[in-house]
Amino acid sequence: MNYDNYLEDKRILIEQSLDEYLPNAETIPNHIHKSMRHSVFAGGKRLRPVLTLITGEFFGTKEDELLPFACAIEMIHTYSLIHDDLPALDNDDKRRGKPTNHVIYGEDIAILAGDALLNYSFELMLESSLNYKYPYIGLKAAREISKASGTSGMIGGQVVDLEMEKNRNANIENVSFIHENKTGALFNASVRAGAIIGEASSNDLNNITNYAQKLGLAFQVVDDILDIKGDEQKLGKSLGKDEESDKATYPKLIGLKESEQYAQKLYNEAINSISTYGEKAEPLRKIANKLVNRES
Repeated sequence: MNYDNYLEDKRILIEQSLDEYLPNAETIPNHIHKSMRHSVFAGGKRLRPVLTLITGEFFGTKEDELLPFACAIEMIHTYSLIHDDLPALDNDDKRRGKPTNHVIYGEDIAILAGDALLNYSFELMLESSLNYKYPYIGLKAAREISKASGTSGMIGGQVVDLEMEKNRNANIENVSFIHENKTGALFNASVRAGAIIGEASSNDLNNITNYAQKLGLAFQVVDDILDIKGDEQKLGKSLGKDEESDKATYPKLIGLKESEQYAQKLYNEAINSISTYGEKAEPLRKIANKLVNRES
């Protein structure tokens, strides 16, 4: 199997499904729907929903049962980016090489677009769960995603990130908490949701969770590194923002070379977590390699 083509097919499927699930840009009130679609289709690798698809398939679930949850995760991720770019938070005017949502639609509509995507993600998951043959499985997956998106996950990590920017006394424990929650929690939920819908055993769920946790943290460590030595054209955003805002990052606290070594260590641990599954787990290994060795 050509795994590069396999992963690309999954990405294209996510793109098509997002287009089908989201309200049409001309649906009234069309201004908000245009704003939502602007950010959802501004680019992106669709890593989190692809992880949901390949994990669910790993445990024998069909694509059509996974797609609503995979697309809901991408909507949540996009909402977080819209809000993260706002002047009150990271104040970015470019995302994936394009103007951020508030630059085009204003802060008011950008905030509402983020809110709308978050709300629509749960509408999509709940509707899918009600139509699923075993509704409680869908609800368990939705709960997993909900928890990862809230104050015990993504939002909690964002809050601590903001606090560290204000008091300037971050340590490695703070940075780990930020990365494991602000970024890692949704990666973890993407994988676990697929496994839950696939009715994975407790042992399999433990293995796949460890894989996801290590991979999610490695992803953000690499993100820290790319902010220093990445290619602005490939990244589609300005470099040096972390240093400019004196943000707490791994390179700042342990050094650039050490951060690169740590990312590789986390990658190795992620791969080791699924080592017993043989060739069947190759898509999970392939996407992990792409995440850790990416240039954007």
